[in-house]
Amino acid sequence: MAKANPVEIQKHLKGVDYPANKKELTKHAKKQGADKEILSLLEKLPDDEEFDSPADLNKAIGEII
Repeated sequence: MAKANPVEIQKHLKGVDYPANKKELTKHAKKQGADKEILSLLEKLPDDEEFDSPADLNKAIGEII
């Protein structure tokens, strides 16, 4: 799997209210037309974690990829 660009991920999460959890982020990204690669990456985030900011989310994504 190619690495998803953090800028692309954040583009699809524009307007999301933080803190947000995996379910909220995935739902928002789908509404914004995110591709399968981005949605797949978001699905790998921990279920029980809330992300306080885009930087917090990018850090978690960096640990996955």
